[in-house]
Amino acid sequence: MPFLDKLQLWADERPHDTAVVVGNAGLTWAGLRDAAAALLGTAAATTVLAEPNSLGFVQRYAAAVSGERRCAVLDPQWPAHMVEEVSARILDSGSAEGTGLEDGDPSSTFLIGLTSGTTSIPKAFTRSRSSWQASFEASIEFFGLTASDRTLAPGPLSASLNLYALSECLYAGAAFHTLESFDVGEAHAAISHDGITRLVLAPTMLRLLSERGLAGDVDASGLRSIICAGSKLDARTLEAARRWAPHAAIYEYYGASELSFVSGTRLPAGERLDAGGTGIGKPFPGVELRIMDDSGRALPDGQHGNISVRSAMVSNGYLWGDDGQALRCLDGWYTVGDQGYVEDGILHILGRRSDMILTAGKNVYPHEVELALASVPGIEVAVAAGAPDDIRGQRVIAGVVPAYGAVTATNLRTGLDGLLARNKWPLQFFVLSELPMTDRGKVSRNVLLDWIKNHDPRAQPLG
Repeated sequence: MPFLDKLQLWADERPHDTAVVVGNAGLTWAGLRDAAAALLGTAAATTVLAEPNSLGFVQRYAAAVSGERRCAVLDPQWPAHMVEEVSARILDSGSAEGTGLEDGDPSSTFLIGLTSGTTSIPKAFTRSRSSWQASFEASIEFFGLTASDRTLAPGPLSASLNLYALSECLYAGAAFHTLESFDVGEAHAAISHDGITRLVLAPTMLRLLSERGLAGDVDASGLRSIICAGSKLDARTLEAARRWAPHAAIYEYYGASELSFVSGTRLPAGERLDAGGTGIGKPFPGVELRIMDDSGRALPDGQHGNISVRSAMVSNGYLWGDDGQALRCLDGWYTVGDQGYVEDGILHILGRRSDMILTAGKNVYPHEVELALASVPGIEVAVAAGAPDDIRGQRVIAGVVPAYGAVTATNLRTGLDGLLARNKWPLQFFVLSELPMTDRGKVSRNVLLDWIKNHDPRAQPLG
């Protein structure tokens, strides 16, 4: 793993400085090095970690990627049978390579990542040590991370966003903070009292922290940067974050588990963002970006196609679950099938081709419908999908979670005027009492369609 040689360096140079804090417990650089080194005698060639956030998790993770060992980090909330099946596929009886706490061969695999698939068992892909070292160099440059920063990533370390933030901080020599489990009050306490300068989190968490922070007068003036990923920042979240953390630059980026970073944008404190648009910045440092058709032909600016990259950060491919469509190579350029276009140097994201709605001969991406609806006053979040239609093939439908008060279909259509082409407007609207989620905690368009088909009370039609 490309952070262990750095960990040794920081432990030698700054042995008593804080390296990692989980809840109320912490480790210095020397303490983390020594604790991880003590575990090497029992560290297998392949380790599966499926546990909540703790200092023990961090220690075992560091030991598990030492030398040429490899580690798989699973969500502890998964059903036990899924953890067992994935573990059985991953674990082997090979011997552990390397006896010291050190980085292995750059080309060797250190991480087995899991990404959701069409079956109950997620796809598994592998990453080389060199791919994350390239990612660290790019993200440290882009986000301006320094050794003086104190990062709080309040989500689970089993999520790639947070696991990467931990690893990035260990590489950069910056203190990393997290919580045993996400709690707004504990996150606020860390920000107020632990000198946190940098947040790494999903937009939903940022909204909670910002809105409740404003209501509770929680001081966030010390935050210098906020890094968001996982979904597009909406106007309500951005406005709240700007008011709560007025000195913070806000970053958002687009990437994929198999590709790593693709594009991103930095919004200096006070600068406006086109929160309702599809644009998500310019190519990340070290990334070449193209829009290509299925034959590998480069498409001109403004034309929709496969978002394709060339970079040193791309994963090695899949251990299992590869259907030939998830990660493809088009004449040396890699794509996961996300669709988009480039305009004035900015990448615009439309969504996965598999999610595209074909209605009356027109292509509509749910993502652009959702972004437009989320910009309508009074709407907190929206989910769009394509329902079967005898005449059109599919019709666009949308479910909305109101931010406050009542909402009508007329309100929504009026709000969409000027935000979305009329031929992309939903033909039916539903008010949702909660978001349609999978058992893995992801918003699901298929779950929304099931609710509507089965007249589930969580999705009420609007006239």
